[in-house]
Amino acid sequence: MANVRIPKVVCAIVGNILQGSHATLNALFESAGAPGLPPDLSHGSKWKEWLFRAGNDPNVDSLSVLGNVIEEFMDLPPQEGTEERTNWEENRERVIKALEENGFRYYRGGRVLPTGISPDEISPALAKSVTQEIRRPSTIEELLQVLLRGLPRAMHPLSHRRKGAQPLSFDSEWDVQDLLHALLRPWVADIRPEEFTPSYAGSSTRMDFLLPKYSLVLELKYARDRTHGKKIGDELIIDIEHYRRHPNCENLWCVIYDPKNIIANPEGLKTDIEGERTTSDGKLSVKVLVIST
Repeated sequence: MANVRIPKVVCAIVGNILQGSHATLNALFESAGAPGLPPDLSHGSKWKEWLFRAGNDPNVDSLSVLGNVIEEFMDLPPQEGTEERTNWEENRERVIKALEENGFRYYRGGRVLPTGISPDEISPALAKSVTQEIRRPSTIEELLQVLLRGLPRAMHPLSHRRKGAQPLSFDSEWDVQDLLHALLRPWVADIRPEEFTPSYAGSSTRMDFLLPKYSLVLELKYARDRTHGKKIGDELIIDIEHYRRHPNCENLWCVIYDPKNIIANPEGLKTDIEGERTTSDGKLSVKVLVIST
């Protein structure tokens, strides 16, 4: 099925208006479905190239990727009367103009479609010509990558609800754990939250989520502030000593939700903790994901 090429001018404008660190935007593009690894380029060129690559990959729904990337920017205006609001309105108009000049139109909710086609007019047959079919994750690792990278996108409609409905907040570790639990339940039948680990150094701890079928544990940390951010690595090292003693834990995914981008060196943290650990108590494979908004 042919993909839709995203014009370079659209890629350039979108890449220019996006705000955030490399880690933040890497997570945004990955959760949006952008293909491959992040391009090894400077901040100014990286996002433009990644979008353009999506439009040239026959296995990617490029319009879906583009819509997902710009959805939050397009649909969430800053407070009225501020300089930030003025800049946002100008940049939003630039995106709309670039899309329209190249035969596309943006619809609220992250929908980018060819001009002349509205979301209500898309028949199943026509939909197949403008978007790729949804692909079901084939492994637990692939599923977890999608759900975990997509946590900020899953939060967005719940924290910005319509028609005066009470918005939900995700301001604590418990909030994010509950959302992750809800996202996992349709996919994984046996999820055991807060199961105790065997004792280590005279104490035991509770796992966040044990998935026995996959011998996998999910441990989620919420980076509350800079002081806590500096301690998370040490906390995880202690947790690992507990987890590798559990008979059903062969794979540990350490997930750090960092909404304020306070982890100074996420790649260094991953390097220090990720990898295979083998001792007389057993073998444990550790993976680390840092999720920013």
